[in-house]
Amino acid sequence: MNTLCRWAAALVLGCASSLAAAQAYPAKPIRMVLPFPAGAPSDLVGRIIGQKMGEQMGQNLVPDNRVGAGGNLALGLTATSPPDGYTVVVTSPTVAISPSLYKKLSYNPFKDLVPVARLASIENVMVVHPSVPAKTLRQFVELARAKPGVLNYGSGGAGTTNHLANELLKHLEKLNIVHVPYKGATLATVAAISGEVDQTIVSVASILPLIRQNRVRPIVVLSEKRVPNLPEVPTSTEAGFPEFRMSIWYAMFAPAGTPREIVQRLNQEAQKALSSKDLLQTLDQQSIIPWYGSPEQLADLLRTETARYATIIKSAGIQQQ
Repeated sequence: MNTLCRWAAALVLGCASSLAAAQAYPAKPIRMVLPFPAGAPSDLVGRIIGQKMGEQMGQNLVPDNRVGAGGNLALGLTATSPPDGYTVVVTSPTVAISPSLYKKLSYNPFKDLVPVARLASIENVMVVHPSVPAKTLRQFVELARAKPGVLNYGSGGAGTTNHLANELLKHLEKLNIVHVPYKGATLATVAAISGEVDQTIVSVASILPLIRQNRVRPIVVLSEKRVPNLPEVPTSTEAGFPEFRMSIWYAMFAPAGTPREIVQRLNQEAQKALSSKDLLQTLDQQSIIPWYGSPEQLADLLRTETARYATIIKSAGIQQQ
């Protein structure tokens, strides 16, 4: 009986200690690991939202850019960090793409990371060179079907979202469009402007000035809703292709084992930040759309997106790296 009492007392003390630690959190700055270079979209999203969260919490979220292995260096580093709430990572769909793209990863996104919050999205738009005689997605598909292997598209390289988005269209419509990979989406955009490639799919934020200069023609946005900065361009659903959707979403994860109370606190702070008028204005200026989500919603997103990207990668015959 005495032993049982001691166990019970230890359990109560342990719970009390855990609760006290959660209530005191954060007691020091939080490292926010960013998988891509300064100025990249995920870096921008992380810094903007992280700064606001830090102001609210009274402790800075300190950016730590860990670039390499297609974003997986940062994810692996986070997965092996202490699960104490003082390391988080802000990632793009890399976390859902990599399990199908790489033979070996240093982490398992489902076992080694815990979802914290969905944060934002940047929508993709399909643009064509002005010489391409297609003004709608339907016309582009019909043109590609009539001329198999003639049309081409540029991407930022194998496994990037602008590559997989086109492969999704090819998979859905059984098209033969030639892939021309470049070392980054910027070079693919330059190729589309010059007419070196017929088409590319890129973020609205990066291509908007060129659209307004009429250097490329927007065909469709690959999102559920129209994009505020391109209100005249229809969504893929409106164009008659409801499955042809691919947003670049951004989300926060922490190491697996991070206390539930801390995960909830971080999520609440993210939600509060994404409700802030000044933050929303800053995001809008960058064509970033706030997309708050709970840990459970992020877990669902990771599961469905990982399965969807696996299907696209297999269909496209992309070799694992």
